[in-house]
Amino acid sequence: MLPRLLARSTPKHYLSSIRSLSAFRSPHPSCVSLTPTVRPRPFLTSLPQLKYVAPSIASPKYFSSNPNDDEPLYDPEDGGPSVPSTVTVPDEWPVVPIIAVNRHPVFPKFIKIIEVNDLKLIEIVRRKVKLNQPYAGIFVKKNDDNTDEIVNNIDELYPTGTFAQIVELQDLGTRVRMVLMAHRRIKLKQHIKEEPLEVSVKDSEDPLAVSSVENEPMEHKVDRAVRKAKGSDNGANRVLLGETENVKHNDFETTEEVKAITQELIKTIRDIISLNPLYRDSLQQMLQAGQRVVDNPVYLSDLGAALTGGETADLMAVIEEKDVPTRLMLSLKLLKKEYELSKLQQKIGKEVEEKVKATQRKYMLQEQLKIIKKELGMEKDDTETIIDKYMKRLEELQVPDAARTVIDEEITKLRFLDAHSSEFSVTRNYLDWLTIIPWGVASEENLDLKVARTVLDDDHYGLDDVKKRILEFIAVSQLKGSVQGKIICLAGPPGVGKTSIAKSIARALNRNFFRFSVGGLSDVAELKGHRRTYIGAMPGKAVQALKKTKSENPLILIDEIDKMGRGFQGDPSAALLEMLDPEQNNGYLDHYLDVPVDLSKVLFLCTANVLDTIPDPLRDRMEIIDISGYVAEEKLAIAEKYLIPQVEELTGLNKSHINLSAEGLNTLIKSYCRESGVRSLRKQIEKIYRKVAYKVVHDEEKGIEITEKNLSDFVGKPIFTSEKMYPETPAGVALGLAWTSMGGTTLYIETVGKKVKEAGTGGGLEFTGNLGDVMKESIKIAGTFARNFLEKKNESNTYFADHKFHLHVPEGATPKDGPSAGVTIVTALLSLAFDKPIKQDLAMTGELGLRGKVLPVGGIKEKVIAAKRAGVTTVILPADNRKDFDDLSDLIKSDVEVHFAENYDEVYKIAFSEE
Repeated sequence: MLPRLLARSTPKHYLSSIRSLSAFRSPHPSCVSLTPTVRPRPFLTSLPQLKYVAPSIASPKYFSSNPNDDEPLYDPEDGGPSVPSTVTVPDEWPVVPIIAVNRHPVFPKFIKIIEVNDLKLIEIVRRKVKLNQPYAGIFVKKNDDNTDEIVNNIDELYPTGTFAQIVELQDLGTRVRMVLMAHRRIKLKQHIKEEPLEVSVKDSEDPLAVSSVENEPMEHKVDRAVRKAKGSDNGANRVLLGETENVKHNDFETTEEVKAITQELIKTIRDIISLNPLYRDSLQQMLQAGQRVVDNPVYLSDLGAALTGGETADLMAVIEEKDVPTRLMLSLKLLKKEYELSKLQQKIGKEVEEKVKATQRKYMLQEQLKIIKKELGMEKDDTETIIDKYMKRLEELQVPDAARTVIDEEITKLRFLDAHSSEFSVTRNYLDWLTIIPWGVASEENLDLKVARTVLDDDHYGLDDVKKRILEFIAVSQLKGSVQGKIICLAGPPGVGKTSIAKSIARALNRNFFRFSVGGLSDVAELKGHRRTYIGAMPGKAVQALKKTKSENPLILIDEIDKMGRGFQGDPSAALLEMLDPEQNNGYLDHYLDVPVDLSKVLFLCTANVLDTIPDPLRDRMEIIDISGYVAEEKLAIAEKYLIPQVEELTGLNKSHINLSAEGLNTLIKSYCRESGVRSLRKQIEKIYRKVAYKVVHDEEKGIEITEKNLSDFVGKPIFTSEKMYPETPAGVALGLAWTSMGGTTLYIETVGKKVKEAGTGGGLEFTGNLGDVMKESIKIAGTFARNFLEKKNESNTYFADHKFHLHVPEGATPKDGPSAGVTIVTALLSLAFDKPIKQDLAMTGELGLRGKVLPVGGIKEKVIAAKRAGVTTVILPADNRKDFDDLSDLIKSDVEVHFAENYDEVYKIAFSEE
């Protein structure tokens, strides 16, 4: 870039017929001042122009803006100024005013415009001009941050500067603007202290008129007083005048090296100007002045340095260098740096321009396209298009009044918002949700009981309780003639089909299905929605379900409701209370929508493995249906009817490749898959089919038969050999029944006695087996009751008094708790005391009171299934559980003899009978 320090080229009106300053008197004092004026010429470009100026210059013109100058300074008819004008610039002029500039020096043959505000320096310059001595020395300050016009020491200036002629002086009152043209290099030798001036004012209206001076002007006195008050008047220390001497360059010869450097310097200048065409006109004007630049290396070196915007030290090195070839090389280096900078600037400018052009072009085309479409009626304004979309949605909906009021308010608000504002996006998203909810839209529900029964039976085997409840729900809806909502909880062990039966129910009712899991959920906002003030806010799961299913009466499955968490964001189980309450959910309020939403027509199905972890208020709102595990016969039927066809479709095998016999399936169920559900059974069948698929592909085998004998080749050794620890139950051992989250299981109670040294000091009871607090209490109750019961039956039996006891429940790594083992513990202790084993293949369950009352327990279905699975033929249950046993299917009740006991005497008669 061209430096800011360059003075623009001297306009022709500055260089033609410049007359010296003089005073003239008008013959008509009352007339308006005839101050000479200059016709301004516009600059050719916005950048400073360069022009070579010949050294012969007339004396300067003077222009005044002083309002008191109402008389001309000289009379044109007098034949010229009274002071002789200077025709040529003197070769020697040692004493000059010091003009201190920042950063960039003024090279010889270049012009610079400088403004001076210091009154003392202004007075000196005025006096020099009036005395027809319009010369000054321009020196650069060493400290670029120094903004003072006057320095206090010559050491603050670079010693080498330029001798300049004041071409034009323009008085602006408190400041002076000078046009300076540099001529030659000079060196500052010393500071000259100027004596105080004795100036008298001849005329108050002509303060610049000079004569025999007696007093200093008043403004100078004021200025000096102000500077003294500020501490800035150092008196004679301020460098205003200096003694200088000319600096001449060393003699040189125009060698080939000088010519080469000159040519390279000219080429670099042309390259710079080609990158920035704004300087082309200025350079052409300079070259048309008749000066052969190639023949003047001195001027060319100054021109090259002046074209650059280098650092002050680098530019001063060119000024101070006396050897012309070295000066040319320094100037060439500066030009090369400037050229590289110009190239980088052009590159950056092009990249920015291309980006701006592409963006502007795209924007203009889009705006033109919008206007064209709008004129043709093809498209409306963006906001109106969005509002029309919302209104079209609302035409097909039956929106409640409360929601309609909010929607109308938000649409009105949207019309006045800027499409690019953040509030516009928030309002638009809010209206999207409000208008996409299926207000008043419900799917046509199937009320045909036969069709529903067929669908449920086709998808699932058993689960009669669930199927019966759904059919009852359909019957009520058919009688009422309206869509109903309900909250049902399916509780049971894993793998029994709780989630899959929900899909079948939705298909049987012809309702849309939506499932979400709340297992581990700890944020209330997932259920109730976020506040609209949050970034990325969304409604809760219930509203999302309505949007996805596009109906008011979907079936929503809330999976794993017993595994909800609780965090610092709130308690989700408490948030479900409103959603699952039939009395409240007809006006369900989501945090995001903030308008009532009707959920009373939604059929909620929840699944859980255990009910203990569900809070009581939430459990009270749900209708709980227990789904117990399957017996071996049910698993066999499920495998043949559902699992094997599914696995065949999954693996690509058919009956020609594999035949899994019924005996093989029975063995697989009893020895590998004893859990309540059928998920593990499916995995084992898939494992068999994968191995068969490998044999079919690799060994090209067909018709592979899977029987009880070769089953272990496909699934490994049996996991369960038998649930009986003892083929024949010994004395002191009894078999109980327990319930777990995986279903029912058998539980052995083992007891042994150790005789004490002193008779009558026994009776201590020790227990092991990872037992819970409730079961420990049951053991203490059973021990007390067993001693009393033995004393009644046989007073002569002192076994409890003479022995200490140890009770153990096997599988010590498994935690065990609950009161249902009470009768089993008493039976084991009495068997030990009588030294008589209980009846073989007998299992029992029931809580025992301190006086022998047998209390009811839960999980009867699972316990009976576990007993049958273990080969038990006789089961003792509490009498109050008869109703639970009667509700079981005939398949479960078959092949097992059940006795119901109200007190322990009945249990004792069955357990120790001789039959």
